[in-house]
Amino acid sequence: MEQFSGTEAMVLGAAASAVVFGLLALALLKPLGWVSAFSIAGFLWSLTVIGLVTLTPLNAINLSIPEEARRVTCSWDIGGPAPDGFWIFESGQRTLNTALFVPAGALLVLSVARWRAGWILTPLGLLALAVYSAAIEKVQLEASRIDRACDVTDIVDNVTGAAFGVAAGVVLILVFQPWRHKHRKRQARGQR
Repeated sequence: MEQFSGTEAMVLGAAASAVVFGLLALALLKPLGWVSAFSIAGFLWSLTVIGLVTLTPLNAINLSIPEEARRVTCSWDIGGPAPDGFWIFESGQRTLNTALFVPAGALLVLSVARWRAGWILTPLGLLALAVYSAAIEKVQLEASRIDRACDVTDIVDNVTGAAFGVAAGVVLILVFQPWRHKHRKRQARGQR
């Protein structure tokens, strides 16, 4: 049996989860409107993609940190023990870590903007994204079989990306105005 690892596994997992969350968006479309439905599904999908990118073993693409070279504590130095990254971005892993959380931050804001509690849910969601990043690093430290390294710098980069995403989300709610996109039946009831 072939091992689930490498970029091909990440892409396959992202595609399969996109189908699942696309179906969720369609189920939420009627009660919430298209902006909120696709934002909620997109937010959940982005969390799944983050998990896939950060927790899928890398041994198939030879960027792993072997178990015998793995640290027993998280790295607190800037840049940490991790390799240069996936080479998707020329700036390396730090840019990837930041960019990975931007969509989650933006979609978080769009997901909760239709409700008044969105002003409370957005900072709580940003805090939850920071906790999610820390949990990923903890798993990377403890699960030696995935050949990853724990680095506190990754948490800083992830939270920075989520904060940039929240700022972008605030701009996007002004454009899309999710509170105005409701199902037609609700709009018709409101006009009576």
